[in-house]
Amino acid sequence: MSATANLPVLDASRFHGSPTERAAFVADLRGILHDHGFFYLTGHGVPQALIDRLVAASKKFFALPPEEKLKIEMVRSPHFRGYNRAGLEHTRGKQDWREQIDFNTEGAARPIGPDSPGWARLHGPNQWPEAVPELKEIVLDYQARVTALGIDLLKAIALALGQPEDAFAAVYDPQPTQLLKLIRYPGRDVAETDQGVGAHKDGGLITILLQDVVPGLRVQTLEGEWLEAPPVPGTFVINTGELLELATNGFVRADVHDVVAPPPGIERFSFAFFLGARYDADIPVLPLPDDLQQLERGLTVDPLNPLFRNVGINHLKSRLRSHPDVAAAHHADLTVEILG
Repeated sequence: MSATANLPVLDASRFHGSPTERAAFVADLRGILHDHGFFYLTGHGVPQALIDRLVAASKKFFALPPEEKLKIEMVRSPHFRGYNRAGLEHTRGKQDWREQIDFNTEGAARPIGPDSPGWARLHGPNQWPEAVPELKEIVLDYQARVTALGIDLLKAIALALGQPEDAFAAVYDPQPTQLLKLIRYPGRDVAETDQGVGAHKDGGLITILLQDVVPGLRVQTLEGEWLEAPPVPGTFVINTGELLELATNGFVRADVHDVVAPPPGIERFSFAFFLGARYDADIPVLPLPDDLQQLERGLTVDPLNPLFRNVGINHLKSRLRSHPDVAAAHHADLTVEILG
């Protein structure tokens, strides 16, 4: 394990190497999970050709005229899928200066009755741009590849925590959530602040982030120091989410991070995949070995972001807060019930 740009680097191929390499990978991972939960991943096996196609198709979409992009505007979708203009998503009540498309697990909308949980409304189809028809096939392929990678990492994380390899399967089988954001950050000549994305923790199990070439990602340590996490060719940035912090009573860190808007005249692209549990799952507290239990820190208490063990409520809370226009258009009742 080496260090690059203040974050460690792990080679995923070691997890499938010799027993000695596998054990060393798991041991390295254990330390990272406790320290900050952020690292660069090499040897991940996602084809570079697919990554190149995803980047190219995304840039093709973002270069379209506004009226073409707005044909799949998120406010048209009660499932929080589709395109958002810069400034329409919020973190901790403040505008994020990025435009983006959100895709989640492709599926049909579920019938909603008076007894349906609020999170049932999150299931449904994605919105796909007519002007970039190749994007659907590319996104679905990419989602499948990074989902397989994410589940592989969850197996390694389980072993690092002294658990059976399949310890997390109970909360993601038979179908995890697969939120993918394709993101463009305009330069500060367009953005009204330097907040590309405000300081936050990710809400799922793990995040697999592909960065293009422009830096901007920062990670905050427990001591409050901000670490730069610039793009490193051939890698993903991996970070742990709040569900793992819940499952380990704070042994695993779900670190605060943000994105600073790029300089004037420069645009930044990134592609964030959030692997999450099923909406109907409740996150248990894992029985960690005694030596790890002694290092548990308890859960982060944030009055602006209360955590729930039910995955669906957690995710719905996040979506309602982040996208107030969609909440107002489709879910006024849930906004009152969940956000007060």
